[in-house]
Amino acid sequence: MKDTLNTGAPVIEAKGLNLTFQTGDGPVHALKDVNLTVNRGDFVSFIGPSGCGKTTFLRCVAALEHPTGGSLTVNGMTPDEARMKRAYGYVFQAAGLYPWRTIAGNIRLPLEIMGFDKDEQARRVERVLDLVELKGFGKKFPWQLSGGMQQRASIARALAFDADILLMDEPFGALDEIVRDRLNEELLKLWAATGKTIGFVTHSIPEAVYLSTKIVVMSPRPGRITDVIDSPLPKERPLDIRDSREFIEIAHRVREGLRAGHGDEV
Repeated sequence: MKDTLNTGAPVIEAKGLNLTFQTGDGPVHALKDVNLTVNRGDFVSFIGPSGCGKTTFLRCVAALEHPTGGSLTVNGMTPDEARMKRAYGYVFQAAGLYPWRTIAGNIRLPLEIMGFDKDEQARRVERVLDLVELKGFGKKFPWQLSGGMQQRASIARALAFDADILLMDEPFGALDEIVRDRLNEELLKLWAATGKTIGFVTHSIPEAVYLSTKIVVMSPRPGRITDVIDSPLPKERPLDIRDSREFIEIAHRVREGLRAGHGDEV
């Protein structure tokens, strides 16, 4: 992987972050006292049970939700400022492709909105199709592609305007294990090729350990960080690294962190 991946520059920084939703049944504490620093080039996975605030944290980074306490910066700016600067691309759980647009047309959509000229749009679409190994599929429609290929197209769309940060909300959760393994490998190659900073939500311990330089373990609501694990695994990671002693030890620590978080549930 590129030597420039970990320069130590903070990209996302949360200090004492809180988010409470007011509902008819009373307040819901989605995030509580979250402290986290994500450096440039990090691949950070967020793992925890449903409702622990993984996606909520990502949505705060993307300015789709707004904290009710503490501070959060993205590239040294507020999340709203970072959104205006187009600092990130966002990949949702579902591919969210428009069925009446071709794959190239779906990828091109944010570029059209941003006002790129047609020649630049074409260059960028061709480049990201190649990055996600969908070269030659630009004229296909979403319904003509498998679920895994649709998710790759969704990733290509998020990469098209070349943001420094890629936020991914459990993008492979609905795929079968074989396809998921393949896309995990491809995502690591893409990360190596682009040097992006990636925030990745998952429910899978093996996926979190395989992909990440840093694993953030979260507790049930109110969402708190119970452990932050800096991975000692090498940057080059074949799938069979999952059988190694180091991998198994990290997975065990993640599992223990999840159990401890459940024990603290309130």
